[in-house]
Amino acid sequence: MPTLNPRINVVLEPSLYSQIKSIAKKEHISMSLVARDLIKEACELYEDAHFSEIAKVREKSFSYKKAKSHKDIWG
Repeated sequence: MPTLNPRINVVLEPSLYSQIKSIAKKEHISMSLVARDLIKEACELYEDAHFSEIAKVREKSFSYKKAKSHKDIWG
């Protein structure tokens, strides 16, 4: 049955290909699923790093004196 999900083609170095093949064999799943899961994890790490940088900038300007309390927000 054909999938409705978009596809991409990726060219890998032989060593990386071997690693993915080895993981797939060990986990008893396809190389495609291994690659998908690794890409998902990389995207999550990238997103975490991005938001961490935003937090660092905001943290520099944060003031407890200007911050609203829980009671101010929720009543």
